[in-house]
Amino acid sequence: MIRIGILGDIGSGKTYVANSFGYPVFNADQEVSKLYNKNRKIFTKLKKILPIFFKTFPVTKPEITAAILDNKYNLNKILKIVHPEIKKKMNLFLKKNKRKKIIILDIPLLLENKLNKKKDILIFVSSKKSEILKRLKKRKNFNQKLFKKFRKIQLPLDYKYKRSNYIIRNDFKNKTIKKYVKNILNNILKWKK
Repeated sequence: MIRIGILGDIGSGKTYVANSFGYPVFNADQEVSKLYNKNRKIFTKLKKILPIFFKTFPVTKPEITAAILDNKYNLNKILKIVHPEIKKKMNLFLKKNKRKKIIILDIPLLLENKLNKKKDILIFVSSKKSEILKRLKKRKNFNQKLFKKFRKIQLPLDYKYKRSNYIIRNDFKNKTIKKYVKNILNNILKWKK
């Protein structure tokens, strides 16, 4: 099984790129949403450590945002509860897709949480800062302060860029992404034969 990890800035189009490969994708953000909406254990743990913010199930985005923005330690407290669950979900995904030729890992904190393996192929999605901000501002729940908090817990982008095997320069045009993905897949499959 070839594991491909997608790296890049928040809002650079990582999920779109991940889905463009046509192979099974593990999307950590979607899994986190599911945990907040469907997992009572997660709610109970959050309520225990941050009772002011988490009062009723399911956990909502405004509650999470309020808790994170309240003080600098809350984000780490939340991550300590959520990340072990995401790791379990990822392992289930890997088990389920173990016969697949390629799987895609769309995990914002892939390197930070050491969820990558040495042989993983890393792809960095690069986009213009102005494009990213324009796109982020269109998001329904975009919050500049929250964005900055998440940025702080991530490794520097130039480090991720240097660690990557491939770079995709995302101009947010379908044609461009398809071309990059096709070339990368051809390269990987040729090299792995």
